[in-house]
Amino acid sequence: MKTILGKKIGMTQIFSETGEAIPVTVIEAGPIVVTQIKTVETDGYNAVQIGYEDLKEQRANKPAKGHFARWQAPLKKHLQEIRLNDGENYEQGQVITVADFEEGKKLDITGTSKGKGTQGHIKRWGQARGPMSHGSKHHRLAGALAGAAYPGRVFKGNKAAGRMGRDTVTVQNVELVKVISDRNLMLVKGAVPGVKGGLLRIRYAVKDQDSK
Repeated sequence: MKTILGKKIGMTQIFSETGEAIPVTVIEAGPIVVTQIKTVETDGYNAVQIGYEDLKEQRANKPAKGHFARWQAPLKKHLQEIRLNDGENYEQGQVITVADFEEGKKLDITGTSKGKGTQGHIKRWGQARGPMSHGSKHHRLAGALAGAAYPGRVFKGNKAAGRMGRDTVTVQNVELVKVISDRNLMLVKGAVPGVKGGLLRIRYAVKDQDSK
């Protein structure tokens, strides 16, 4: 599994031993707590539920309080469920921190991309614009959408104007450059999805054989 939750702090750069500037994203990750364990006998599959960021009791509703009380777990603001592979074992209340991740490994990072509201087909899909000369009357309009007599309608799923952003995005094989355990920080190479303060799910890369 090797999964942890965190939030995006921002971007900066660090320098390698050879003096190379490396652009990195700073992520405050964990510590996370195993709040529930699911098994084939009780739920039909093997998984663990992990919680991140403490939640004040007055901010929790009754169903949440009942859930955490049942599993004798501390109140957490963010919950996610992670499927387990064969042979993986976790204990109730187990704490996972950035210290459990090795520098130099590759990560898959999932976040919610920035919302951009309603955008036109050029910005949203990268389509070309029309001639900008005087009198063209087709500067940033959409192209042909349907036939005339047949089919006589616009097919669903066309690339048109609409809501852009705020999608779940995963960047794969991101290098973990540095781990600062005492401050719960991870420095990863390059950019990751989302706004500053956005929730991220970080795990070892699925397609990186060395991290398994």
